[in-house]
Amino acid sequence: MAEKTHNLENTPTWAFAGVCFLFIYLSLFLEFCINFISKWSNKRQNKAMSTAIEKLKEELMVLGFISILLGVTQNTISRICVPIRLENTMLPCHLHQQSSLSSDGVPSHCAAKGKVSMVSENGLHQLHIFIFILAVVHVMCAVATMALGRAKMRKWKAWEKETQTVQYQVANDSKRFRFIRETSFARRHLNIGTTSPLHIWTMCFFRQFYNSITKVDYFTLRHGFIAAHFSKYKTFNFQKYIKYSLEDDFKVVFRIRPSMWFLVVVFMLIDIHGWYSYFWLSFIPLALVLTIGTKLQIIVAKMAIRLHEQNRVITGALVVQPNDDHFWFSNPKLILFLLHLVLFQNSFELSFFIWIWWEFGLRSCYHENFEITIARVVIAVIVQFVCAYSTLPMYALVTQMGSKFKGHMFEESVGKIIRKWHEDVRTKKKEQQAESVTNVSPTQ
Repeated sequence: MAEKTHNLENTPTWAFAGVCFLFIYLSLFLEFCINFISKWSNKRQNKAMSTAIEKLKEELMVLGFISILLGVTQNTISRICVPIRLENTMLPCHLHQQSSLSSDGVPSHCAAKGKVSMVSENGLHQLHIFIFILAVVHVMCAVATMALGRAKMRKWKAWEKETQTVQYQVANDSKRFRFIRETSFARRHLNIGTTSPLHIWTMCFFRQFYNSITKVDYFTLRHGFIAAHFSKYKTFNFQKYIKYSLEDDFKVVFRIRPSMWFLVVVFMLIDIHGWYSYFWLSFIPLALVLTIGTKLQIIVAKMAIRLHEQNRVITGALVVQPNDDHFWFSNPKLILFLLHLVLFQNSFELSFFIWIWWEFGLRSCYHENFEITIARVVIAVIVQFVCAYSTLPMYALVTQMGSKFKGHMFEESVGKIIRKWHEDVRTKKKEQQAESVTNVSPTQ
């Protein structure tokens, strides 16, 4: 017996009110959680985190608009009819016969015309769920990447403290002469094969997987950054600057750009049965993240080679020269864009797998070749780990070797210092006035 379809006229009020109560208060709880995190970040004076939360709110607002549009136009879109011959083109699965009857057994609007619906109401509902899963997974992947990368960078705090020790100051005494090749930085990056581009690429490719950032790399790049931007301020906290700079850069990753929504459309368009397009697309994030990691290692290696070519003997610490020419097209921001693209496409891969599993089952026609599906998921997990634990820390450090300095990050702290100074002056002035009044009153 077919299940009878009910509308609100035939739905018990307790069921309708119960569903309304559940969704309203779940939405209010989500809003409370977001506002709580926002207030917590404001108390900790974490401007970058607050901005990231605002970006998250913007994405939720976009999702809200999408939900409204899909809900309002769902019936209208499902009544758009196309010729039957178009129904069997560019299918993601094997062709199977679909019923042309509506839920109550009556021929559908398009079937009565000898045509088929372009997208059914159920298909629009499934699309709605996929867009929601994609946005949630993208934010979760970005947060996980940031958390894992920051976890690896914690040891940099100890390295920064070491720069204030007497041992470090003696080792980098400005009166001490050394051959460049005898320094730890040169021994790490200079060898017989560094004159060969192929050898450099090979060496840097494998270096990103093990010991990608050492203490000597951190010290050398730190000294070069301070020499370029704070020549008279040797105690500058480079580790804290990197932390704030990374947060300032990475807040854009929480947002899905319009061009990336367009990529979603392209990916769904080419998901044609027999093409295995998603399997080949899954290699793009892997290739990108490995290429970016190799390029970042090459930048450090080439700075060592250039330093050795310019000078044979140095005094004090090594001073590398920050320059945009080290990066592709002299644009350090391009690496951030590529990382954003990697994370988004990786999020799409994981979202698509979760969506198919949720809507159609693990052994659906989308997963006809289950071995390929498992390979795609494994590649996505590998990309997520390599990007978070290897590429992101390298990006945070090496991109500081560009010529630009993010002075705007200090504007807020400087403003707070000025406001605090102004409040102290006002308080002190009031205390002096109170004391003068107290001294004058006994004489009267």
